[in-house]
Amino acid sequence: MADQKRLFLLDAYALIFRGYYALIKNPRINSKGMDTSAIMGFVNSLFDVIKREKPDHLAVCFDKGGSAERTEMYAEYKANRDETPDAIRIAVPIIQNILKAMHIPVVELEGWEADDIIGTLAKQAEKEDYKVFMVTPDKDFGQLVSENIFMYRPARMGNGIEIWGIPEVQKRFGVERPEQVIDYLGMMGDASDNIPGLPGVGDKTAKKFIEEFGSMEELLANTDKLKGKMKEKVEENAELGLLSKKLATICITCDVKFDAADYQLSMPDSEKVQLIFEDLEFRRLKEQFIKIFSEEAETNEAQATSEKSANKEPHEAGGGQFSLFGNDGTTSPATLKEVSSRKTINDVPHAYQSVAPGMATKLFMQNLMKQTAVCFDTETTGINPLTAELVGIAFSWEPGKGFYIPFPEDKNEAQEIIEILRPFFEAEEIEKIGQNLKYDIKVLHKYNVQVKGKFFDTMLAHYLINPDMRHNMDVLSETYLNYTPVSITELIGKKGKNQLSMREVPLAQQTEYAVEDADITLQLAHHFRPELTAAKTEDLFNDIEIPLLHVLADMELEGINLNEPFLHSLAQELENDIKTLVIKIYEQAGEEFNIASPKQLGEILFDKLKLVDKPKKTKTGQYSTSEDVLSYLAKDHEIIQNVLDYRGLSKLKSTYVDALPEQVEASTGRVHTDYMQTVAATGRLSSNNPNLQNIPIRTERGRQVRKAFVPRDSDHVLLAADYSQIELRIIAALSEETTMIEVFKNGEDIHASTASKVFNVPISEVTREQRGNAKTVNFGIIYGVSAFGLSNQTDLSRAESKELIETYYKTYPKLRSYMGSQIDFARDNGYVQTILGRRRYLKDINAGNAVVRGAAERNAVNAPIQGSAADIIKIAMINIHKKLTAGNYKSKMLLQVHDELVFDVYKPELEELKTLIKTEMENAYTLAVPLDVELGIGEDWLEAH
Repeated sequence: MADQKRLFLLDAYALIFRGYYALIKNPRINSKGMDTSAIMGFVNSLFDVIKREKPDHLAVCFDKGGSAERTEMYAEYKANRDETPDAIRIAVPIIQNILKAMHIPVVELEGWEADDIIGTLAKQAEKEDYKVFMVTPDKDFGQLVSENIFMYRPARMGNGIEIWGIPEVQKRFGVERPEQVIDYLGMMGDASDNIPGLPGVGDKTAKKFIEEFGSMEELLANTDKLKGKMKEKVEENAELGLLSKKLATICITCDVKFDAADYQLSMPDSEKVQLIFEDLEFRRLKEQFIKIFSEEAETNEAQATSEKSANKEPHEAGGGQFSLFGNDGTTSPATLKEVSSRKTINDVPHAYQSVAPGMATKLFMQNLMKQTAVCFDTETTGINPLTAELVGIAFSWEPGKGFYIPFPEDKNEAQEIIEILRPFFEAEEIEKIGQNLKYDIKVLHKYNVQVKGKFFDTMLAHYLINPDMRHNMDVLSETYLNYTPVSITELIGKKGKNQLSMREVPLAQQTEYAVEDADITLQLAHHFRPELTAAKTEDLFNDIEIPLLHVLADMELEGINLNEPFLHSLAQELENDIKTLVIKIYEQAGEEFNIASPKQLGEILFDKLKLVDKPKKTKTGQYSTSEDVLSYLAKDHEIIQNVLDYRGLSKLKSTYVDALPEQVEASTGRVHTDYMQTVAATGRLSSNNPNLQNIPIRTERGRQVRKAFVPRDSDHVLLAADYSQIELRIIAALSEETTMIEVFKNGEDIHASTASKVFNVPISEVTREQRGNAKTVNFGIIYGVSAFGLSNQTDLSRAESKELIETYYKTYPKLRSYMGSQIDFARDNGYVQTILGRRRYLKDINAGNAVVRGAAERNAVNAPIQGSAADIIKIAMINIHKKLTAGNYKSKMLLQVHDELVFDVYKPELEELKTLIKTEMENAYTLAVPLDVELGIGEDWLEAH
């Protein structure tokens, strides 16, 4: 007997919305400025189902025009929903085009919701002996579950997929039969669909009623068994309850028909799908698509061949295999070829040459030194510039042409070639073009070469043109030049023990690959120059980002000294602290469990200990134990505070205390972080490998990690220079809020001054608590703090918080006016900008959806402030670096952490350097308020800070 065939029905809008909101904080924006998050999220869910489940039959169901029947019954049905975000409205027809190209049925019916279509199809397919999986995170589908119909809840946020059959529905809703879910929903209502339910009835009460009465009708027929106000509420709202049950009922008789032949999963139109993905700039999804369908086609072809050789007919698609056979039993092609509208190295005439030693190299150098702008690209043995050795250098100064100079493995011979090339690298009059030039500078530093002259870095240029997009060369090439470069994996293979070194690649292939990179980068530079001018970010590029590149390269090469023995002892202390906390948590819980498991922790806190009446749940139905949820409850429950402390110490130990000694570079004995200029859209720098910007400083143990960073030797001392309240000073200056400006000019305490004004008390009588609350508002306003947010961060109630914020705005009216003007500017122009003209594009500023628009409005206020602070510290870094270099100081700038700079200062230079650093930082930019810098000196970073 053939295995039972399986049908998967996808709830389109539920998956589209889910994908969109999963990426709301970090949306996927392509080069056209289009938010592709909703499309990407949906396609990921679709591919996950196909890859994981290999379904026989599949269809995707869409709402069309809403439910006419439900709206007729109840005009307020779904009336409370925000307007659909523009990104989703734009996404739907594109998603449908993708599905059509994949030969996946799109099922929609005017006046019906996807729930009803899925319900009808599921019940029809069940009668035809199919096992049906409804792919949706929506709990309402629980009412349709049967022996052969299941809910398939996709994986999300680290949680795996969940398949709900009858037992899972019984447990989740407290019902005996799945159809009682309708009664449960009718009783408690559904805020998302605006189904009213019975007033006062929540999850627990609905489950209790189901257990006692079994249905809505039986409950209403037996109200005499209820007591007090609940009896009154249920009797008064009987009709509302029955209406709610009708509204919650999924229709299983709408006018659609399950057709097994139409819904059979078949080979897609590969070319169409790939071209759509190219247009959307979905490089990874395109690769995934080719891989999934090639593998499945190969599997089925192998099966077909095997069956034919045994004189058997091809089996019916079933048992979890694709049906990729034609009606005549022949297979589709075994592999999908990559289709592209883009050109490759094979399509474009080009002249890439390797340069031989001797006369050829001399002639090459004569030509090279005549140029005014040259793109160069180093090929190395690895990605760590501190250990990588040169394999070759490619040069290009004319599109379609270029040269490659290979380097021998012998270091002395390699140095000889570098000496021949040195005049080029040190020529001030020749502009050097590259992609991520900081890497090349650091590699060449090992060969005692300082790269001089004007720079043009395509990665940095694109970051200023389109900060929200990715900036790696392959993406830029495909996006702006419609050209796909040769992949490095084609040369050296994928990561793993069999991966080659670049040295092992034949010279001809090295030449083609390396010179292509230089050629493409040169062409990108030509493309980006006018775009920088159009975006009015040319000065920012030439005066800030390019000079900073040199500064960061020097800081990264310098590194910082680490006290490893101290970290080893701290690791032991942390281990003891963690063990103590574990014992306490087990005692308070009354049993041992995995504290690191959100599921087990949630069950302990909310099922066993019942710390909260209505605990928050995740989309997968398990209790939420996220940081924000637990932080809110910590002050009332010691076990929760202990859990938070356990998490904090465990993360501190694994991320820093254990990891930092492993990140000491053997060749220098120091830690070398990598500063990235092109990650944060605000203009802030990011730190990586290790990330030194996220070391916690609010806890005692967190601060101790800074103690591990020490001076070079006994002749040096660490100096930390920190901008005091720079963001508040910037917002005071930009808003022209005279009251705040005067406070800063007079050197007064801004938080005490604010507290005095908003609480209407003399400044001498401001309490510590009042100052703390004023400080929270001062900094929170920049980030659009709400009354709810403020009450969570302070001991104030929500009403008190609301009143405090309103009083704050009355105290500083120009501040509020400025915030409004920034939002208006963004609405008119689509972006906001910093004091130096750095733009933050806000495509959702005019969105109809309030949640999406609200996030953009907060960014409209915050980005110019945070970005201006980043601009100012970058100016200071450039100016200080110039002074240190020109003065030939032994002291070095080591770290930048938000508003702070850390220096390794040679002790005889200390007094001079204190004045130099403070002066340069405070005079980096002139605002209506003075900039103030606090200096600290110490034998470690903690002491200096």
